[in-house]
Amino acid sequence: MNYVPKIGLEIHAELKTKTKMFCDSPNDPDEKHPNVNICPVCMGYPGTLPVINKEAVKSVLRAGLAINGKLADFTQWDRKNYFYPDLPKGYQISQYKYPLVSGGVLNNVKITRIHLEEDTGRLIHDGDVSLVDFNRAGVPLMELVTEPDITSAEQARRFAEELRLLLRYLEISEADMEKGQLRIEVNISLGNSVSKRADFKKSVLGTKVEIKNLNSFKSVEQSINYEIKRQAGVLGKGEKVIQETRGWNENKQKTFSQRSKEEARDYRYFPEPDLPPLKINEIEDFQNLEKTLPELPWQRRERMEKEYKLPREAVNLLVENKKMADFFEEAISESRAETKKKVTGLTLNYLTSDLAGIMREKYLDFDNLLLTAENFADLITMLSEDKISSRAAKDVLKEMVETGAEPHVVVLEHGLEQTSDDDLIMTAAQKVVEENPRAAEDYKKGKESALQFLVGMMMKETKGAANPQKAVEILQKLLEN
Repeated sequence: MNYVPKIGLEIHAELKTKTKMFCDSPNDPDEKHPNVNICPVCMGYPGTLPVINKEAVKSVLRAGLAINGKLADFTQWDRKNYFYPDLPKGYQISQYKYPLVSGGVLNNVKITRIHLEEDTGRLIHDGDVSLVDFNRAGVPLMELVTEPDITSAEQARRFAEELRLLLRYLEISEADMEKGQLRIEVNISLGNSVSKRADFKKSVLGTKVEIKNLNSFKSVEQSINYEIKRQAGVLGKGEKVIQETRGWNENKQKTFSQRSKEEARDYRYFPEPDLPPLKINEIEDFQNLEKTLPELPWQRRERMEKEYKLPREAVNLLVENKKMADFFEEAISESRAETKKKVTGLTLNYLTSDLAGIMREKYLDFDNLLLTAENFADLITMLSEDKISSRAAKDVLKEMVETGAEPHVVVLEHGLEQTSDDDLIMTAAQKVVEENPRAAEDYKKGKESALQFLVGMMMKETKGAANPQKAVEILQKLLEN
């Protein structure tokens, strides 16, 4: 029998605030020393009282507005009780009955809720010893829960990628999965195969299984595909799928049982007595937050596609890297109006290939790049006007990245300005032919690739200054005589 997967996601994102959720300890994900960003409040010392982080609340409300969710008029915090070594208080301050955001849609997937809670500490396992680092304990943690609308592993991955992009555009989370700032949990069950979409929710469902703490988009997709096959195999043998929490073994590429799945009643939720309920509409800082929203990823895709006439694949590449897209648009804006159409493609190509390659090689990002968008635009303009060759442009770009110099300065210093001077190019051609007689003979015998080799040698001889088209013309005349 074929089964229809029903998949829901629970995604936790650490918020980018100066301090933790309920105290003034620093929220610093890059801190390498354990147990230094802590205080009596986040460590749960007796007699301490939590204070709500206003910026964290605002961040979640802005995320809710971005997905067209309904913001709460009233919200409160609850104690979620469970005992684990990385939970210093023996309970977690979370939200249960009154989340900050209800509903909404992202990537055609309906959202159940978004709520705010505090993160736990971090366990570090070293052989037979487990160590606890409480630097992360108390960090603001946004949890987004979807409806079980997702029907494939690929759709789940795309949703998670789009959420990460949204968080970065809102600048409320770096959502760096390698640092544990974005963690994904999957709930998956199988239903009977149905022929009509309208009957989908009526299909008899299997038992829901949770896969915990997935820390890459690849593992999200792989674990779901594995779990679909595993559950189908269990049901196919007439057995019952056990409701449980499972982990993902990256090396073995399979899920494994961890523990039986908890229900809400297992956590013994009750209202947090040390925190007041919030009436969102009565707090001035939470008013008119829609005016603080930037252009959202899907809005930018649509605009850039229309404005620059770029293919969807190129637009996606830019939008997925906000800082690269910002650099691209700033560079285009620096171009003269009459040349914008001509330089758009060149700007895109040099940005996504040459510049991106140099940045990877030198471990640079746009935050510490000496090259300005204005100077990059000037380089592209010089290239489009045939003032420098493409070979020279690559060399100039590399020096601009290293020194921050303006392109015309680099070109003048190294004599790289492109020339169509017949005498200069002829002199270079004669020298190249004389030094490469075999290539010259190969071309005369009909080997076209030999001509390209000789042109390359001419560009090297003239340090990229020769006009390539002129170089080809003069070389052909010289070789045909």
